[in-house]
Amino acid sequence: MKKHALLIAFGLSLVLLFLGDAAKFYQLGFVRYVDAKLYDYRLRLSLPNAADDRIVILDIDEKSLKEEGRWPWSRDRLATLMDELFDHYGAAVVGFDVVFAEKDTSSGLAVLQELGQNQLKGVPQFQTALTQIQPRLEYDALFASKIRQRKVVLGYFFTNSERGSDKSSAGVLPESVFPAGTFKGRPIAFIRWDSFGANLSELQSSAAAAGHFNPEVDFDGVVRRVPMLLEYEGAYYEPLSLAVVRTLLGAPRLSPGYAPGKDKNYGGLEWLTLESPQGDLRIPVDDKVCALVPYRGGRNTFRYISVADVLHERTPLADMRNKIVLVGTSAGGLMDLRSTPVGEIYPGVEIHANMISGILNQNIKQNPPYVLGANVSLLLLIGVMLAIVLPMLSAIQGTLISAGVLLLEIAVNGAVWQYGNMVLPLAGSLMMVLALFALNMTYGYFTESRTKRQLTGLFGQYVPSELVDEMSKNPEQVSMEGDSREMTILFSDVRGFTTISEGLEPRDLSLLMNEFLTPLSRVIYSHRGTIDKYMGDCIMAFWGAPLPDARHAYQAVLSGLEMQRTLSLLQPRFKDRGWPEIHIGVGINTGRVSVGNMGSEVRVAYTVMGDAVNLASRLEGITKEYGAGVLVGEKTKAEAPEFVYRELDLVRVKGKDKPVAIFEPLGLVGEVDQSVLEEIKLFQQALRMYRKQDWDRAELQLFNLLKIAPNAKLYEVYAGRVAHYRNNPPGEDWDGVFVFKTK
Repeated sequence: MKKHALLIAFGLSLVLLFLGDAAKFYQLGFVRYVDAKLYDYRLRLSLPNAADDRIVILDIDEKSLKEEGRWPWSRDRLATLMDELFDHYGAAVVGFDVVFAEKDTSSGLAVLQELGQNQLKGVPQFQTALTQIQPRLEYDALFASKIRQRKVVLGYFFTNSERGSDKSSAGVLPESVFPAGTFKGRPIAFIRWDSFGANLSELQSSAAAAGHFNPEVDFDGVVRRVPMLLEYEGAYYEPLSLAVVRTLLGAPRLSPGYAPGKDKNYGGLEWLTLESPQGDLRIPVDDKVCALVPYRGGRNTFRYISVADVLHERTPLADMRNKIVLVGTSAGGLMDLRSTPVGEIYPGVEIHANMISGILNQNIKQNPPYVLGANVSLLLLIGVMLAIVLPMLSAIQGTLISAGVLLLEIAVNGAVWQYGNMVLPLAGSLMMVLALFALNMTYGYFTESRTKRQLTGLFGQYVPSELVDEMSKNPEQVSMEGDSREMTILFSDVRGFTTISEGLEPRDLSLLMNEFLTPLSRVIYSHRGTIDKYMGDCIMAFWGAPLPDARHAYQAVLSGLEMQRTLSLLQPRFKDRGWPEIHIGVGINTGRVSVGNMGSEVRVAYTVMGDAVNLASRLEGITKEYGAGVLVGEKTKAEAPEFVYRELDLVRVKGKDKPVAIFEPLGLVGEVDQSVLEEIKLFQQALRMYRKQDWDRAELQLFNLLKIAPNAKLYEVYAGRVAHYRNNPPGEDWDGVFVFKTK
């Protein structure tokens, strides 16, 4: 974690940023916006797109205006409408999404009364007629009489006066559902208003109830919630939808449900309950005592019926019988249009219809105050975990973990929405995970790019680009400082290069060297080797640094064999250009060496040093003595058992006192021909006889081997030694070691 401390600190800072937003210490506008849009998307995905047949919208539409005249209509027509709805059609309850704040003077009664008091004051016939017709011309009283004793709910609205202006209200408010002081001392953020536009006193006193039609308009102008209680001068008032449901059910008692607080008596509101004989109905509310509107579909999901068709009894009785009727308008110039999650142009009356349906169906999504604490805890858990874990993962691992967390969050949120009927914030946690992922990927990209540039500068001339990529992912494994580790070293050299160089022009010699050094270097690169240096026609390479490689011996031996095959494929091209054939010897040895930057203040190189390096060089030098393409030491053979080896000799090279066994790798196990395996077996027998000084039997076996491979220098060498030792016995204490006097 120390290595990633800076990145973890940045990550935790991001977590704190999103935690502050989730805890409402401040609001991040982009989180608020995305959360609102995600809510809308979830809502649209889960829409039933079906009307609630219990609810009908009685529409003051263009057809009604054409037949009945412009709005507002005289209230005698509304009185007639009440008779039609209740007496003819048998409506269950009628709610008005209309305010009757001014007196209706359309009957002309005021003019007649003025005439009776002035010009026609002394005309008895006029006074008698006026007294007789006056009740029929008092349209407000007539309308009031028609709604009295019927389940009619009027609508009204609250507003706030402009700063510095006098508060002005019109009409009369209904009795509040909770009086002033009911929620005193409780931490409830009621929405407050200071003025209103309500109905005439005689209409309000005649109605069964009244409810406001103020929605809670969110920051983006979209209506997602309706306040279940609004505060005005300390008292609390219900919305039209709740008033309609209460009237429908016989005005049941409304009781508050409190969330737990520090003191059992001082928690916030979590729900409101209608205590109805038919069964309690619970309305979940948020911290502002608003309920989420359970939209059923887009505009016109509910049944719309023209008022004109009802007034003229053109609507079938079954369409209105025992229905909840909401009177509203869709006519141009009269429309109460709102922006909602299910449509940008949505009639306000249909919002009431959705709310009534949700209360009756008990499918209003819960958004209780404790969701805030749950969201903060979730963000804290996920954020701290990812902030600490992501910096320690690779790009692929980080992507998979982040994607998994995102999918899990979405799945849990969707399950809570669908089956728990609850709304959990989603944007904050999703954006936090994406921000942490982006931070780590960006930081990793620039850090890796910088590390890769540094490593390329340091090792690009030694190792293949693929190895540099690996090193950049794990730079802690790479060090230029001196280190002691077990590695495998390879030397390759051209046989007879001096003679070859003397026979070529300098330009041709340079081309020749490029032609064979380039493909041989690529072989080393392809097997994760590091080229130490070029020394004329010689290549020095090693495995196991700068990155550790558990299979360093295997990779080196495989490279040596492939270098020989590659060179054989180049011979025809050399011949076509008039160049001599090129043959190389390869010496490979494994052992503990020192590796790192070595040199002087003037020049430093990344290289290896040690006895194992010297022995590899000696092995390359004596390949020509045995006619072998590749020679390996005993430790290399032990570390790379995947190959078939032929033991060649037990030698003491110049500069070494201890004899070493040398081996020739012939190919991977399972890929060497059976005839070659038989030949190896025969030579092993000859070698045992040779070391036992059984010269005759050794010579006979070598003679047989020369019949199999007439040009094999190895057998010729041993035949010559047998002839020499037969005439010059080495003595009884001879250990079978051959001593090389030159490098």
